Amino acid sequence: MTEILGARPHPAVDPGLAAWSCWTPALAPDAGAVAFVCDRDGSPRVWIQPLGREAEAWPVDTGPEPVADVSWSPDAGRLAVLLVPGGGEHTQVWTVRPDGGDLRPLASPAGGSASFVRWTGRGAVLLVAEVSAAGRTEAVLIDADTGGREVVAAGSLTHPVAMSRDQGRLLLRRGPRGVRRMYVADLPTGPPAGLRGGAGNGLPGGGERPLLAGLPGSTDHGALSPDGMTAYLLSDAGRDRAALIAVGMDGEAVVLAERPDAELDRFALSADGRRAVLLWNVRGRSELEVLETGTGAVRPLPPPPAEVVSSIRMSLDGGRAVLAAEGPGHPSHVLLCDLATGGYRRVAGAGPLGAPAGAEPVRLRARDGLELTGWLYRVPGVQAPAPFVVYLHGGPESQARPTFTPLFQDLLAAGIGVFAPNVRGSSGFGRAFRDADNHALRFRAIDDVADCASELVRLGAADPARIACMGRSYGGYLTLAALVTHPDLFRAGVDVCGMADFATFYARTEPWIAAAAVSEYGHPTADRDLLRALSPLHSFDRLTAPLLVVHGAQDTNVPVYEAEQVLQAARAREVPCDFLLFDDEGHEIRRSANRVSFVRNVVGWLGRHLTAPAPPRRSA
Repeated sequence: MTEILGARPHPAVDPGLAAWSCWTPALAPDAGAVAFVCDRDGSPRVWIQPLGREAEAWPVDTGPEPVADVSWSPDAGRLAVLLVPGGGEHTQVWTVRPDGGDLRPLASPAGGSASFVRWTGRGAVLLVAEVSAAGRTEAVLIDADTGGREVVAAGSLTHPVAMSRDQGRLLLRRGPRGVRRMYVADLPTGPPAGLRGGAGNGLPGGGERPLLAGLPGSTDHGALSPDGMTAYLLSDAGRDRAALIAVGMDGEAVVLAERPDAELDRFALSADGRRAVLLWNVRGRSELEVLETGTGAVRPLPPPPAEVVSSIRMSLDGGRAVLAAEGPGHPSHVLLCDLATGGYRRVAGAGPLGAPAGAEPVRLRARDGLELTGWLYRVPGVQAPAPFVVYLHGGPESQARPTFTPLFQDLLAAGIGVFAPNVRGSSGFGRAFRDADNHALRFRAIDDVADCASELVRLGAADPARIACMGRSYGGYLTLAALVTHPDLFRAGVDVCGMADFATFYARTEPWIAAAAVSEYGHPTADRDLLRALSPLHSFDRLTAPLLVVHGAQDTNVPVYEAEQVLQAARAREVPCDFLLFDDEGHEIRRSANRVSFVRNVVGWLGRHLTAPAPPRRSA
């Protein structure tokens, strides 16, 4: 790691920095244990928690690389594990026994990435997506026992979503961000011969049929009934807010669940297809319902004991669900929910922190009248206007929600408030809002950032002379764009793995990321002039605020060249610019020690710039 130059890390350590989190839990087939990813010993890896009384959890040895996901095979004999070599973006699928034995790779394409979709329910066969270095995806069936494999579909901007239990029908998602379409493909029936030898090349036997064809919108997730005759789709096709839609193989579509006040965040379908658990995003907080697919009956579950549920999986018998849940004062932890009674039980994870600062929902109007929302974190006990950070999420098809964020807690401990807004382009508020920043409309999203800063002043929360802007990934881009578009508003900026120039981003990112981004940002050739106007690097003559740039050396999503350009351009203008580089991280900061260093350095740097007397402004 390269430390930032001249920075003095904040000495105080918020309890959140020492807290550990649990993610992506999966129940064993007999519901006697839960496997999950946890960083309690410093790096994310697999742990197993038996559900008996006073049973101790144990880690599963999968080697030194960070783990991002885990799934239990239907026969309980194996785990599928998603490894992140070097902390970068090129993930691999491995398998291991629950006792840590027989660890071996299943999918690790050279120069590419692999991820598992789900166990098919037929033996130890796993549906995997492999993306080549050139960006082409193959949907592959892999037998975790023998290593045999069969390619069943392929294409660019393609992702396998589900498979029927007899492996005769495949659900595929194709297309770029915001306009994805779902297709069903009939596969050759009978024993999957390609799984016998190890290098099969099966292809769809009956061609592909589009589902919800001709409707505007996007279909991102789905599941198939066990017999493959019904596709359950999470989609906003033909509507503004995402809903659950059942589509038969004759093309007839029936809306099973939708709400005017919320978007369907995700759903889990039971193995027998008779029940689904629905996870709703209601103005940032999570609500749960149970749907009986045969009758269409829906009943709500009691509110979960945390603001946000980030993952949900059902037991094999459909009677229970295992969740990952969190809130501003509670790290991500594992909950078990009895779907009959609605009772919740915490089975793994750290407890809540004492007296955390709460997240206050805020609504405001952008300059063109569009309603924006966000979460306000005030410095406890401070009534007068305080230093503030406007923190911008990534995506942009993501959402600021009341989740556990140690950075926010440590900023508050240092006397710096945080406002996490959802500017136009964010998810969770309908398709029209999500698409409101596409292409040339992105200039309005940049103005939204300025309107959020002005709202903090209007509310009396922020000192107008001590407001910083910070964001990660797309939020890093938006930070840079706001700093050069509205240079008089911000005292300092923190760019975490953000894009600075769309031309270099398109040229150096992963091919599949570049192809998927065209619908969001514009085409690198056809929209060259627009993308140049939107690229903050070409307006650095207007930059006046000091910058902290943070990046992971292994980032192939937004390559570190973006950060290097920012440093060079800022320093050429004699604008103070410090750099924090993590050699063993990619687009995410996964290791606990690195996250602690990140928070301490960012809080120390912002504290130095927001609490010191204001320097004289440079002329733009």
